[in-house]
Amino acid sequence: MQSILLSREEVGRRAKELYENSIRQQVEREENIGKMVIIDIETGEYAIDKTGLESARYLRNKNPLARLFGIRIGYKVAVSFSGDMERDYR
Repeated sequence: MQSILLSREEVGRRAKELYENSIRQQVEREENIGKMVIIDIETGEYAIDKTGLESARYLRNKNPLARLFGIRIGYKVAVSFSGDMERDYR
């Protein structure tokens, strides 16, 4: 499968749409808060782990051209340089 060129903004927009419309309800459980969900924006497939690295490798092995985007479950940002991350209680 050939990957379509998308801007970073479009990749982020599609990933957030997938997360809000179908993934959030399945993954936002207490045991997953703080973990990373990595989303293949073309297939909608996702994987979860503590840092996102294993999930990204897993999804890349399935589709080397996958467009991946990471979201930290339960937080408004994936990483913070100051150490503080604001929770997302939606």
